[in-house]
Amino acid sequence: MWEVRGREVRKERKMGSMEIKTASVMQRFGQVPQGAPVSRQVSYLKDMREIYKSQDRDMADETVMYEVFRYGPEDDTYPGHLCWGMTVMYPVTVCGEYNMTRGHFHQDLQCAEIYYGMEGRGMLLLMDETGKTWAEKVEAGSVHYIRGIWGHRLINTGEETFKVAACWPASAGHDHGRVEKDPFAYRLYKGDTGIEIKNRRKERDDDRQL
Repeated sequence: MWEVRGREVRKERKMGSMEIKTASVMQRFGQVPQGAPVSRQVSYLKDMREIYKSQDRDMADETVMYEVFRYGPEDDTYPGHLCWGMTVMYPVTVCGEYNMTRGHFHQDLQCAEIYYGMEGRGMLLLMDETGKTWAEKVEAGSVHYIRGIWGHRLINTGEETFKVAACWPASAGHDHGRVEKDPFAYRLYKGDTGIEIKNRRKERDDDRQL
């Protein structure tokens, strides 16, 4: 459920014969976008326990994993319209596994997307149509082009809040079901000396041998 967030910042004045308006949305670098048209969606642990390999029953269901802020048209189906947004991920782990977004493909595979790292550090996990999975490091200032045919997921691998801005076509749509059916091939864990990358298939085979 999306909720409206922010304050109305639109002001109007006239200079000569031309009307000049203040932007309806403002965003300082590293801050979330503010303004009446901005919506906010919160993902709690209870919404996504199933995407983690193990369950930490001591973690509260209401633990906030990440928030997504969105500014764009109300009609997502109109061709040519763009959305602007930011994902804010918190530095938590679930049984050692790094906090991650649910991940998705676009419903319209012709719609690409651009990510821009603003704060913190993490990984952009990518997967093509064959299931091949790889990652790109995301940090403040890094820019990432995501082809429409690639599944994508953000992972916070740092010790601080991870913020990533994005721009995508409003008509792209989100296909979470495809990732649930054919998951990313790797999981990322917090190890004693850094990031531990584990192959999902190998983990499954090891579990069967126990």
